[in-house]
Amino acid sequence: MDTGNAAWMLTSASLVFLMTPGVAFFYGGMVRAKAVLNMLMLEAAALSVTAIIWTLWGWSIAYAGTSIGGIFGDPATGFLLKDSMVAQDGVFTAANTDGNYPGSIDVAFQTTFAMITVGLICGAIAERVKYSTWMIFVALWITFDYAPMAHMVWNHGLLSGDGAISQAIGAAAHDFAGGTVVHINAAVAALIIVLIIGKRKGFGVTPIRPHNVPFVMLGAFLLWFGWFGFNAGSAFGANGTAGYAWVSTTAAAAAAMLSWGFTEKIRTGHYTAMGAASGMVAGLVGITPAADVVSPLWAIVLGAIVGILTCLACGLKFKFGYDDSLDVVGVHGVGGLTGTVLIGFFGEGTGLLAGGDWKQLVVQIVIALVAILYSGVITAIIAFALEKTVGWRVTEAQEVGGIDLADQGERAYDFAGTASSVLKEVR
Repeated sequence: MDTGNAAWMLTSASLVFLMTPGVAFFYGGMVRAKAVLNMLMLEAAALSVTAIIWTLWGWSIAYAGTSIGGIFGDPATGFLLKDSMVAQDGVFTAANTDGNYPGSIDVAFQTTFAMITVGLICGAIAERVKYSTWMIFVALWITFDYAPMAHMVWNHGLLSGDGAISQAIGAAAHDFAGGTVVHINAAVAALIIVLIIGKRKGFGVTPIRPHNVPFVMLGAFLLWFGWFGFNAGSAFGANGTAGYAWVSTTAAAAAAMLSWGFTEKIRTGHYTAMGAASGMVAGLVGITPAADVVSPLWAIVLGAIVGILTCLACGLKFKFGYDDSLDVVGVHGVGGLTGTVLIGFFGEGTGLLAGGDWKQLVVQIVIALVAILYSGVITAIIAFALEKTVGWRVTEAQEVGGIDLADQGERAYDFAGTASSVLKEVR
């Protein structure tokens, strides 16, 4: 066992864990004051329910079980981590400690990826869904969507570099840290749910503004910090590739923040803090699948392209009438798809503009399309079933009055109490 690699991967797992609280603040600041607690609670459920499901059978489906058709692993082989963790002298440890780092750390690292992926979906359905329904959805979606997708891409499955699609095309598909598994997957799921549950009251008619922009900026900075574990950790060791992934991640995020800002300035005359935060995240999304295979120049170019495209894409919801509350589709869908496809142009030695041929571009497009199709079908089945049974939405009166009071029985800010205290002091 390499203790340096083990230490880095355990640190990376902790950094990726931080991303879900980061996205909670990022999304929490964007919603109205009457819905911020509910958003934080949706993210808390993403952490907690995923941790249980991953321990029970999610890990087995993704990584530990015998592969079935290159689509998923059987849930029994690694049920309750039984083939990954063992007891020695009354103390539990990893079953395998002879490799690069203990298998127990890999379980931890992959758990956090599952958490943040389902956590991204929350932004699209903000201010209108029941907490109880969301918890059920998380359990089902991790089981039937995320874990199989991780298996297909990262465990020698259908969408992997040595999978059936890559072999048929003659080029190895590449997804370094989750362009398909995380971002495209979450964005497609978000869009499907939104189309099923419908719009918020007042969408497209009444201005719906973020209640706390500093929260949004804080969340974006936390996400950028956590992304070092997300991307650099995907090198699976404290090595040169991890170091380069840190560099390319930062270059792309910086370029996307600036290009989003310039696009906003041309369109509205302002460089907004909301745009800066969204641009950072868009760049992080775009570089995720490509962080190890694009040069510094192409990392900057990729980030700049993603910043412009995602900025423009976020307005499409008003044109087409779907209420993606916090632009999950615009940022993560468009950003993840762009980053995945641009490997076919910018990938070192394989991309069209970096010494390769057309096959890399073809395989990147195909794996993205298959990911979209799989996520769309599975999510539609789950979301429609929940709509017809337990239901997704709170009542219209509860939505208007504030989902925090309706679902959590609390308010984030006691403005009335504060005002009363101030008046009492004055008297």
